[in-house]
Amino acid sequence: MKKFTQTVAQLLAAAALSLSLPSMAQMTMDHNKMGVDQGKTGTAAAPGMTYGEVRKIDKENGKITIKHGEIKHMDMPPMSMVFNVKDKAMLDKVQVGQKIQFIVIQDAGKMVVTDIQPGK
Repeated sequence: MKKFTQTVAQLLAAAALSLSLPSMAQMTMDHNKMGVDQGKTGTAAAPGMTYGEVRKIDKENGKITIKHGEIKHMDMPPMSMVFNVKDKAMLDKVQVGQKIQFIVIQDAGKMVVTDIQPGK
């Protein structure tokens, strides 16, 4: 009788598990939130212009501090932060306090501004 009870319990457990398999097959996983370097996978959104204000310029080290709005393609909220610039000559076109639009990408683990335009 004990063996029969164990067998029935195992069959019921197997039946319950098999009923959940079809619903599990329909599940999706958001791979964009898994910390993968999206620049290499080709799944990242195309970078777009972000609004900001220049807070500090470091021409010698090729860096710019920007108080920026949301950077949508990087899922980054508004904040102030230091960015590297692709070309130090870009820093000659801006001044502290200026409203700008810029494009930033992630390159080798660093945030790099690739384009700066006067803001509107």
